[in-house]
Amino acid sequence: MTPRVVIVGSFVQDLCFNCEHFPAPGETTLGRFFTGPGGKGSNQAVAAARLGAAVTFIGAVGDDAFAAGARAFHRREGIRSILIPKRGYATAAATVLVDATAQNEIVVALGASARIQPSDIPPAALRGSRIVVCQHEANPRINAHVFRLARKQGVTTVLNPAPMRGDFDPTILRHTDILIPNETEFVQLARALKLSRSLDEAALAKLDSVALQKLCRGFGVPTVIVTLGSRGCFVSLADRGELVPAFKVKPVDTTGAGDAFVGGFVAALARSPTHVIAAARQANAVAALSVTKPGTSPSMPTAKELARFLKTHA
Repeated sequence: MTPRVVIVGSFVQDLCFNCEHFPAPGETTLGRFFTGPGGKGSNQAVAAARLGAAVTFIGAVGDDAFAAGARAFHRREGIRSILIPKRGYATAAATVLVDATAQNEIVVALGASARIQPSDIPPAALRGSRIVVCQHEANPRINAHVFRLARKQGVTTVLNPAPMRGDFDPTILRHTDILIPNETEFVQLARALKLSRSLDEAALAKLDSVALQKLCRGFGVPTVIVTLGSRGCFVSLADRGELVPAFKVKPVDTTGAGDAFVGGFVAALARSPTHVIAAARQANAVAALSVTKPGTSPSMPTAKELARFLKTHA
């Protein structure tokens, strides 16, 4: 039986613009437009499903064309999708700008995704699962509720604190088994927990493995994985920390790379729960492959693409 992964979060309709440079305030710049499915939770579900995991996605949508598109998209991807309709609210949407260097700027209107409630989660939704994943692109109350349910059923909890929010409640870390922030989120979390007042991204980049391991242990989470962009990721376990190098590729669009990492990681961990470092290496490969294509969910690699990539990047 394929191990099950449950992902609770957002579906977002991406409205994407490619441009030579990001416009300055008051400036209009020409670009190319395309639209497609996105949202941190949905992207992660697609990444895991394309790698062979049995995935259930739970989220909220409006009563509109974007919601119908989300349901059809998840069916095509083989994802069991539980999308709760929120009347009076629009399905979440995002404007994504990608410049000539493949960097991005994103604005998200969460709409219905912010209205998902604990009562929307079916009582049996986590039954038989190995891993449940939450992010910050929905209602924070739902994360705490889902993680408490998961812990009661012995399900591993994974929190991707993206994007970091002003209403972040650090008590959720008590119910978190694996925390996966990027550099920006890691710095914000460290400050919120008063682990370091002076830490910024430049200072984080200068930390050696010993210092970073010490800082990670301060979060009180069994496993912390800090994604470091082109440097790879740092995996902090209770007894050691290890830098897992990135794979070198030529990026086309970095949007969704973090979601690709999370989806690739949980797909591997669901198969081999004790092989965290190996799962992180697969996650680096999935993220690398994702940035070689435009878009978010459409850029997630298949199992065959990943196998070919790893064969040539041993």
